Amino acid sequence: MTAGCTTSRPISANDAQLAQAARQIFGTSLIGARGATPRDQNAIDEAVAGACGAGAYTKSECARHEKE
Repeated sequence: MTAGCTTSRPISANDAQLAQAARQIFGTSLIGARGATPRDQNAIDEAVAGACGAGAYTKSECARHEKE
């Protein structure tokens, strides 16, 4: 009964598809970023903002990051 109410069917995702989806959500700005410089911190902030926009974090987690 539940299957008849869904809007999309489940699909399998291989490792390459999952990796591509993660790159689209988080971007590639974190590669090499350690938070030691303002540029590094901006890269980290940008990645977290993408994850928040994609719903990877809860609203409270995103709010906490914005506050810090």
